[in-house]
Amino acid sequence: MGSLLWTVIDDVLSLRLFGSGLLWMAKMCVFSQGWAHSHAGLKKTANHEQDTLNEEFSVKSQNDTDFWNRPRCGVPDYPTIKQLSTTYYNGKKRTGGLSRQQRRKRYALFGGRWEKTDLTYKIIRFPWQMSEDKVRSVFQEAFGVWGAVTPLRFREVTSEKADIIIDFNRYWHGDSLPFDGPGGILAHAYFPQTHREGEVHFDYDEQWTVGNNVGTDLLQVAAHEFGHVLGLQHSLEPDAVMCPFYSDTYPLQLSEDDKRGIQYLYGPPRHTPPVITETNEIESELPSACRTNFDAVSMIRGELFFFKSQYVWRIRDGQLQAGYPALSSRHWKGIPDHIDAAYDDKSGNIWFFEGDNYWVFDAERKITGPDSVRRLGLPVSDIQAALKWEEDHTEKVYLFKSGYYWPFNVQENRIEDIHPRSTHEWTGMPSHIDGAFLDRYGYANFLSGLHYWKFDPVALKVLEGYPRSIGMDFFGCSASLSK
Repeated sequence: MGSLLWTVIDDVLSLRLFGSGLLWMAKMCVFSQGWAHSHAGLKKTANHEQDTLNEEFSVKSQNDTDFWNRPRCGVPDYPTIKQLSTTYYNGKKRTGGLSRQQRRKRYALFGGRWEKTDLTYKIIRFPWQMSEDKVRSVFQEAFGVWGAVTPLRFREVTSEKADIIIDFNRYWHGDSLPFDGPGGILAHAYFPQTHREGEVHFDYDEQWTVGNNVGTDLLQVAAHEFGHVLGLQHSLEPDAVMCPFYSDTYPLQLSEDDKRGIQYLYGPPRHTPPVITETNEIESELPSACRTNFDAVSMIRGELFFFKSQYVWRIRDGQLQAGYPALSSRHWKGIPDHIDAAYDDKSGNIWFFEGDNYWVFDAERKITGPDSVRRLGLPVSDIQAALKWEEDHTEKVYLFKSGYYWPFNVQENRIEDIHPRSTHEWTGMPSHIDGAFLDRYGYANFLSGLHYWKFDPVALKVLEGYPRSIGMDFFGCSASLSK
C-alpha cells in the first residue's frame, strides 16, 4: 500500500529537551506504514518506530510483527517532564513496572479543552468520491460517538461562524503542512487553545470511503481527528479510537479508555440522551425473527445480515446488534423494500437482487442500479439466493432458483452459461431456497422457511443433524417461539 501517513498537529510553545535529545516544535503525529519521513525529515526505521512507542505497547507486542507494521504515529507522543526522567517513552523495559495510576490511566490529555459544550462545525469543501449528504452523515456519526458520553453537543452551520472548521484540501493549503496526494498524509487537526484551534483538514486526493477496505475509511479517521480537536492525545489502549495505530474496525465505538479520557475533560452526560429517530422511522409492527421466513441473508464483511421486507437484522460474533432490526434503507438508500438475494464481492461491493433488477453498493454508497439482470446474462428473474465461496483461491458466486443454479463470473460480471446446473447432486438440499451464505468455517448455509441446512461443499452433502431452527441458532429464540 506504500506509505500511509496520518498527521495530527498542535502548534504549541516549542520545548527543547536537552537531556533527551528530543526537539518538540510544532508537534505532529504521522501515521506511517513501512518507512517514511516526517515533515521534520526524521527517517522512520524499525528501531526508531519501536523506540517511540510507550513501554506497554513494547512489552505487549514485542514479538508481534503484524502489530508493528500497522499504520501508527511515527513521531514520539507528547510527554511530560516527569515521564522523560524515566524510560517510559524509550521502548525499553522498565525495571519497576508501571504504577497503579499509570496502569489505570492509559489515555493522554494535551491540556486544552473547549470552555463550552455546545459546539458548531462547518464543512468548507467535500471529497469528490462521496455525496455531500453522505459526508454530513459520516461526520454526524463521528461527532456523535463523543457526544453520546459527554455533555458535548455538535451542530452543523453553513453561514455563521463555527467553532470547528472541516475542510478537504490539496497539497499546500496555508498551514505549512502540505498534503501529498493519494496514499500519503491523510489528515491533520489542531488542539483546543492553540491559535488554529478547531481546524480539521483532510487530504482531498485520498480515496475516501466508508466501511470498505478498498479505500480510506472517513468515519474512522474523522472520529480520531475529532478526538484531537476536543483535546485528547493518543491512548496506550490498542483498541481505543485514540490509539495511534490506524484501524478500520466496524462498528465504530469508543473504548472505555476513550470514554475516561473525554469525560475527564468534559464530564459525563448531564442526562440520558434522547432517542433520535430517523426520517425513515419504523412505524409498522416489526416481524419476529423467531417466526420469520427471511427473504435473503448475506455475510457482509464478516457480519451476518438477515433481510425481511424492508427490515434487516445484523449479527456480529453470534450476537444480534443493538438497534436491530432496522430499516434496510438506513444503510442502503435506494434498495427496494423486498430483496431476493445479496452478496458482497472480493472488492467489498455489495450486490442486491430483486425481481428483474440488481443494485451494487460501495459500503453504503450506491454505485449502480437499478439495472436489469439481463445485463449480467441471467436468463431468469426473481432469483432465490446468491452464494459466494472460494475454490482453489478463486472467488465463485452461484445464483439459485427453483432447484437450479447459474455460476457467475466475477471477473467479467457475467453468467458463465445461460444453461443452469441442477442442485440434484447436492445431497440433502431443500427444494426451495430463501437465502444462502458461506460461514467462517467454509460451510454453505441454505435457508428455507424457518430452518437452515449446513452443506459441506467438498463432500457435496448436508451435514448430519440438519435442518435446524434459524430462530433458535441465530437469534436465541425458545423452541416454542420458533415453531
